[in-house]
Amino acid sequence: MELRYGINPQQLVASAVPVESGRRPVRVVNGSPSYINLLDALNSWQLVREAGRVLGRPAAASFKHVSPAGAAVAGPVDEVTAEAYGVDRARVGTLTSAYLRARDADPKSSYGDFAAVSQPVDAELAEVLARVVCDGVIAPGYAPGTVETLSRKKGGRFLVMEADETFTPPGQEAREVFGLRLTQQRDDVPLSPALLDDVVCGELTASATEDLLLGLAVLRHTQSNSVCYVRGGATLGIGAGQQSRVDCTRLAGAKTDTWWLRRHPAVRALAFRPGVRRQDRINWRIRFVEGDLTPDERARLSGVLSVPAPDLTDEQRAEWLAELTGVAFASDGALPFRDNVDHAHRHGVGFIAEPGGSIRSADVEDACREHGITLARTGLRLFHH
Repeated sequence: MELRYGINPQQLVASAVPVESGRRPVRVVNGSPSYINLLDALNSWQLVREAGRVLGRPAAASFKHVSPAGAAVAGPVDEVTAEAYGVDRARVGTLTSAYLRARDADPKSSYGDFAAVSQPVDAELAEVLARVVCDGVIAPGYAPGTVETLSRKKGGRFLVMEADETFTPPGQEAREVFGLRLTQQRDDVPLSPALLDDVVCGELTASATEDLLLGLAVLRHTQSNSVCYVRGGATLGIGAGQQSRVDCTRLAGAKTDTWWLRRHPAVRALAFRPGVRRQDRINWRIRFVEGDLTPDERARLSGVLSVPAPDLTDEQRAEWLAELTGVAFASDGALPFRDNVDHAHRHGVGFIAEPGGSIRSADVEDACREHGITLARTGLRLFHH
């Protein structure tokens, strides 16, 4: 498979070669992938395939730079998501619901994403993908007419890839870095509810178990260090690739707050002038939520609104954020200090899954007990680099 270019456009020569017996896990249906496109496709497909199998529902992911901006399984689409993407929430199909819920986790980051779904793309999802700024999609198949719909996007350059559901990767994997070939056994430990059997404090609900399993599937395919907040079968915030785990926790927590505050009545009341594009509306709502608009930004926001922006005071923010509860939190590595629990508690977390085994795991458990958080130790590290 010849690639358009490598990680950067100046890396002109790039290709992908099957490891064993010439069999490819994916094929290109339309467009020409770059190196990063292929990494996004392969990582995102593995995530949705695993999440779909573990949870028994259609799964979707929205990838940017080899990590998910959001992931979700099929479920209810709320009014905020439906309005943002122009769909009828009462009639939206299951596969489309999974993708919209995944994309809405962090819609600023999902601008220009690579989409992945665990089931064949249907006409409804193809129409949604055709409307949003998205660079490509991978799925195990495509309903009649959907490839034609998608191939018209981006002047015919929209990338459509098909995954082989029956493909089993080799037991050993390798990569080359600066003249060295590194090999390792593939991480093929299956995810299942049994991983959450070691509950050291509190009680796990059925919905929290599903959310934590989704979180573990997300972390397995997210650049480490990584943590994620999940609620109702959808990620609310993912923190990836930070050197400090607590920085991941704080970053993902801030995204979770933003997701929740976007549902505040004051934010929903922002009245944009006709002609303001979908992504501009999303970006302005996020900046309004963040609350640190510069004078120039305030002037530009006023220019795109038909009526002045309503007030959203610090007190109103705090009151609204206090209503977010029942959030599940998963970590790909052991929580090294209790500060991760303290920060997670501020963002509505009621359930935590982490490997355990840190020299301060007792402190982590104490913090969970203090905050009334259920703690499950998986004994399974899920680093991904």
